[in-house]
Order: sequence, then structure tokens, then C-alpha cells
Amino acid sequence: MIRVGIVGATGYTGAELVRILSGHPDVELTVLTSTQYVGKEISEVYPALAGTVRKTLEAFDPDAVGDKADAVFTALPHKLPMEIIPGLLGRGLKVVDLSADFRFKDPAAYERHYQPHTAADLLKEAVYGLSEVFTDQIVKARLVGNPGCYPTCSMLPLIPLIREGLIETEGIIIDAKSGVSGAGRSPSLKTLFCEVVESFKPYSVGSHRHAPEMEEVLSHIAGSPVHVTFVPHLLPISRGMLSTVYATLKHDAGPEAVAQCFESHYGRKPFIRIRGNGAVPDTLHVRGTNFCDIGFVIDKETGRIILMSAIDNLVKGASGQAVQNMNLMCKLDETTGLTGVPYPI
Repeated sequence: MIRVGIVGATGYTGAELVRILSGHPDVELTVLTSTQYVGKEISEVYPALAGTVRKTLEAFDPDAVGDKADAVFTALPHKLPMEIIPGLLGRGLKVVDLSADFRFKDPAAYERHYQPHTAADLLKEAVYGLSEVFTDQIVKARLVGNPGCYPTCSMLPLIPLIREGLIETEGIIIDAKSGVSGAGRSPSLKTLFCEVVESFKPYSVGSHRHAPEMEEVLSHIAGSPVHVTFVPHLLPISRGMLSTVYATLKHDAGPEAVAQCFESHYGRKPFIRIRGNGAVPDTLHVRGTNFCDIGFVIDKETGRIILMSAIDNLVKGASGQAVQNMNLMCKLDETTGLTGVPYPI
């Protein structure tokens, strides 16, 4: 059994990790930490877990975590993980970080959009945890920076086409929508029920922090600079994410070439479901799962391809992919603990 700790177990991604890992056949949850709820049972914070998860929340202590765990998830706000992860690695633990602290290779890029990095020496070692794309590197890693939800949803359909040279890397437009849980559990005026229900709006237009994350990864894939126009929107649903991506096709590529490209990259990837030409992914169909559903339509009049992808922002967009990465790091089948049957409705 792999002894696992979750640092920050009472946020939405932490609670989702608890839910997933409590049913993982090769995991023993040995330590759950919290700042606000020390001494309480996790089921007191999330009553849905009553009768299934019996674990008391503890204050974070690096020595205690080192003694009790083999692998650790840090589900904390940006800046906090960089302060504690060097110590966890020094104690021989494998770490999957769900913040942005270890997603960038370039410290200057991180610092332009977040804050000064106090563990920048680890950025070269950290592996970007897009499970289907960087599988071989993740298997060998001791530190994985789990991707953001928008980058996961938006880049999974883009990367095969960029790798195969089927699309232009200029003029890519990403129009993406997220459920309210993507904003986290901390109270905020913008996520109050009356502010969200019957509302649909863009936010952080031209300034969202996930744009530079995507540009760094896509530039690495393309071997040359890639810039995207990224506009996120807030959906009046609790969970779910849909990205619609617009790109220009090269060499008059048709639907057969696009479908073959996806098949060659993702045909053996258990959590990618290719809906194919003309099929439309739906957030309802991936709710609570680690699947990413991808569809596409080619507009012959404009020579553009319209890519569509749907994920659950808390699962494939965060905690589920984090568990998938832990499985790879610990030499388990990547699907372990993640194979629940989706809700049909």
C-alpha cells in the first residue's frame, strides 16, 4: 500500500482527492491537513463523506507528514507549496502539487504572473503533469506540477495537431467556460448564488494566468513561440468545463487526417474519448469522471478547425489528473482508482 498525505484537504480539490483516494485499492490515506479545521473529522467539513472516510484533520507538520506518507498532494493556494515542498522532497516523498508553483519552467514567467519564487531551483526538475502528453517524464519524476483546469481542457485537443503540423500556431483562439467550483471554496462576492445564477459572463479577459502557462507548454511542443487569445467565462453550474478552440488548418487537412492524428496520439489513452468529426462534447457526460471528451468540426469555407473538449474541472482538471500522475509516479496502472462509471444523466 502507498501511504498518502493530502496537505490542504478541505478545499474543493483537497476534498475531491479525499473522495477519489478513499476508494483507491493501493492507497492508505494516512494524513489529512487543514489550517481551519484542525481536530475535526473530514466528515464534519464534508458530511457527504460520513460513514466512508474516518480521518481527523491535523495541522501541517513536515516531520509528521514525512513519517506517515510516501506520496503527498499539496492542494494549497499559490506560494504556500513552494515554501514546504523542498522539505517534503528532502524527506524522500513524491509530491504532486496542484497549485501553479511548479507548472512553469521559466522562473521569470512565473514571477511575472504570480510572485517571487523561493524554490526556483526545483522548476527545472518539476515535470508538467499533463498525463497523456508527458507520461514518460512523469513516470520518472519525484515532483509534478499538476496543470490548471483550463490548460488541461484546452491543450489536450491542440497538442496532437501542433505536433503533427496540421494547424498553424498563429491565431489560435481559446474560448473556455468553467463551473463555479473553479473559483475555489473561499467565500467571494462573485461566486454568491445570486451573482451566478442566471448569469453568464467572461472574466480576466486578456489577463488570465492560465494563458502564459498554455503558451509555455505549446511553445515547447511546437519548438517555436506560440501565443494564444484566451477568454475564460463563468458558467452557472457547480462543476464542469468546456473549451472551444479555433485554429487554421494547414495543407488542406481534412477530417480523416485529423481523426487519424487523434487516434495515433490518444487511441490507447484510457481517459481520452474522441467524439470525432461533428460530435459535440457535453460537460454533463464527464461529470465526476477523469475523462476528457474531444470533438471537432472543420469549416471548409474558412479553412479553420473548431475543436471542442469537455472535462470535469475538479477531476480531470485537478484532483483526478493528480491521482493519475501519482499512479504513474508510483508505477501503478494510471487508471487505478479512477474507473468509476460515469453518471448517464
